[in-house]
Amino acid sequence: MSELRLSHVIAGCVAVLVGYAGSVAIIYQATLAAGATPEQASSWMLALGLGCGLSSIYLSLRHRIPMLTAWSTPGAALLVVALPGVPLSEAVAAFLFCGLLLLITGLTGWFERLNDWIPDALANAMLAGVLFRFGVEAFGALQIDWVFAGSMIAAYVLARSFAPRFAVPLLLVYGLGFAAATGEFDLSAWSGVGVAMPVFVMPSFDMSVLISVGLPLYLVTMSSQNMAGVAVLRGAGYRAPVSSALNVTGALTVVLAPFGGFAFNLAAITAAICANEEAGEDAEKRYFAPVFSGLMYIILGVFGAAVIGLFLAAPKVFVAVLAGLALLPTIAASLSAAIETPAHREAALITFLTTVSGISFVGIAAPVWGLLFGALTYGLTKLR
Repeated sequence: MSELRLSHVIAGCVAVLVGYAGSVAIIYQATLAAGATPEQASSWMLALGLGCGLSSIYLSLRHRIPMLTAWSTPGAALLVVALPGVPLSEAVAAFLFCGLLLLITGLTGWFERLNDWIPDALANAMLAGVLFRFGVEAFGALQIDWVFAGSMIAAYVLARSFAPRFAVPLLLVYGLGFAAATGEFDLSAWSGVGVAMPVFVMPSFDMSVLISVGLPLYLVTMSSQNMAGVAVLRGAGYRAPVSSALNVTGALTVVLAPFGGFAFNLAAITAAICANEEAGEDAEKRYFAPVFSGLMYIILGVFGAAVIGLFLAAPKVFVAVLAGLALLPTIAASLSAAIETPAHREAALITFLTTVSGISFVGIAAPVWGLLFGALTYGLTKLR
């Protein structure tokens, strides 16, 4: 504990704030699509908080690198579309199926071997592409509320100039203060503080639901989350123990699926906050940041119902600007590393642009297509 620093605590807190604020609304919509009761919706938040917290703490302490996990936000978006008309018990079976696929992927080790073949330039290009839209949305918020967004951007620039190590925490404090002072928190949806209780749902297996919900959930989780999460760690200079992460997140998905834990994976966006230099000068001690995030995830999961209301009340401009500006150093570092080697530059640019495009075919998201197109270009270049 003597090695814990304020920067670790701040980075862990910001990562959880961004993670919750950016996806709680989507998870809430997914619970409605599944026909869950308010008690079951709170159980979902409890299961998701416990899963993220326990896996983040275990993996970070086990491997001594900043391994933050998360629920699958793209997976939640998929559930919003796929679950209407599907009984909750069959949806839970699809969650179990996804967890088993994640666990099998980790145990076989093929995904880790695949990542060893991916050039660092392409991994950094994919990461930059994944994070790029968050930077764009931070400045796009000027069109929504130029006073709030503009003042946050100005505060960040000033903080980076005079107190660079504390730029993000100062921005967090300023944004919260501004929102509170101007009354931009909408607390009408908040029902107060209450402790979430686990609600078990017995799964019932239907092959069509497993194929139409469980398999796409697995593909989205792997392509949009785990690949990007590995790229985050590689971009920050860490070698990710991919199979270990898949074993833990897959097993937790299986265990917590009956309570609403639909899919766990390596974090991407929030992991970048815990892995970059803002989380601490000593790269070997940054694993304390996701450990703190894990504790926060568990606490917030216990108060699942209250969390849903509070984060739905947070101003969208505040969340967009905070997430985008917090990730600016990572975006810059990834882009720089991607195009640093002239021989890899064209393949890296193709990877980056494909990822930014957001294309999706046959249930496979843009980051994977970016890597495939970039790898093909890279291979042809080497052959030439």
